[in-house]
Amino acid sequence: MSESDDKVLKERIINLRESRNLSQTDLAKMVDMSNSTLNKIEAGTRKISSSELKKFAIAFNVSSDYLLGNTDNMEKKKYYDLSDKEKNDIAIQAERLMEGIESGHNLNFYGEPATKEQKDRILIAVKTAMEMNKMEAKRKFTPKKYRD
Repeated sequence: MSESDDKVLKERIINLRESRNLSQTDLAKMVDMSNSTLNKIEAGTRKISSSELKKFAIAFNVSSDYLLGNTDNMEKKKYYDLSDKEKNDIAIQAERLMEGIESGHNLNFYGEPATKEQKDRILIAVKTAMEMNKMEAKRKFTPKKYRD
């Protein structure tokens, strides 16, 4: 890690500790290290091992990437979060579903003909999305004198 990476790491540890109203003693106990070791880390005079980095990430419930400054997203990626490829695949599938709904035939759901229940759910979802879009448009474009 470069000096600037070390600086980001120590700043994030300090900011997270302070934002959670933890003393150095409290945090040191949480990550199983001595107060003097944590003090050196926060002062920037001691580097952090990968196992210590993992302990800090667990203690603060953030990703190691956040601590290292590789992302500004504090949330840990969860196992059920969708990858960009999955999101793209879903978007393509949604387009195909809409084409099937519009044409009235050949509606497939992941390669299998859609059941009546699946078609009904899709139509409900589309209707709900359209209603939400309509309400948003009304909020956005209705002149103030006609608003409640």
